[in-house]
Amino acid sequence: MTGPTTRTGDPERDTLDKAAHENFPVAPFFLPRDWRDDLMAVYGFARLVDDIGDGDLAPGGADAALLGVPADRAGDRLVLLDAFEADLRRVFDGTPRHPLLRRLQPTVRRRSLTPGPFLGLIAANRQDQVVSRYETYDDLLAYCELSANPVGRLVLAVTGTSTPERVRRSDAVCTALQIVEHLQDVTEDLGRDRIYLPAEDMKRFHVQEADLAMAGASASVRALVAYEAQRALDLLNEGAPLVGSVTGRLRLLLAGFVAGGRAAVHAIAAAQYDVLPGPPKPGKLRLLREVGVTLRGKG
Repeated sequence: MTGPTTRTGDPERDTLDKAAHENFPVAPFFLPRDWRDDLMAVYGFARLVDDIGDGDLAPGGADAALLGVPADRAGDRLVLLDAFEADLRRVFDGTPRHPLLRRLQPTVRRRSLTPGPFLGLIAANRQDQVVSRYETYDDLLAYCELSANPVGRLVLAVTGTSTPERVRRSDAVCTALQIVEHLQDVTEDLGRDRIYLPAEDMKRFHVQEADLAMAGASASVRALVAYEAQRALDLLNEGAPLVGSVTGRLRLLLAGFVAGGRAAVHAIAAAQYDVLPGPPKPGKLRLLREVGVTLRGKG
């Protein structure tokens, strides 16, 4: 999730400015300029589709108008997502309407990107409009396959380093990061009437939905969060060899992703798994330590 940003009235700028508030660096300064430009173009797409799905577009309907959605339908998220998908298809065959998708088009052509990962992110946001609870952990993993894993696959594609084994490791990391974010955002998600804690696990730990609405976590909620946090950490460790499979500045970028997830799990543990007052966030020193550990292939 992103923090508050100052609205400029420019839909493209407003969306891209959110990059500074993300949990993980989107396009850090140490990357080659062409990578940074292309990663920001991919970020613009991913951030905008999430804003549509969460109802977080700037007021005034500028994005809807750019997508050709009539003003009287601008509040219908499914209509907006349909229009956004139609504009995405113009990226691959035509001229898109929205400036963020026009920005994406040169990246798609330069990196020979395919529609699949982008369509997955749109499908995840469609799912958010009709599915607000997940019965099993496998159900949640299937959601992460749409909502998180495409991002890692796009990073590998942009940097020209995609292989089947790297994609497998990347999927583990991205799913883990999504689960960690869900744990940090239990209260925020509940405010949107969404719960990403599997119902079967809630039953196992004797947690009711009402327990998640409390100001502080009960012992049962803490035990549940600890269980899910360990699952995320196991996935991070499964995916961590991805870092050692690449070299140079990409290795540092990927180490930052893995380390950010590990540091976030540590922050959740340091809060004694009480995520209800607000998302536990790791300090910079902890993050740097985890980057070092990850680069050395430990952890």
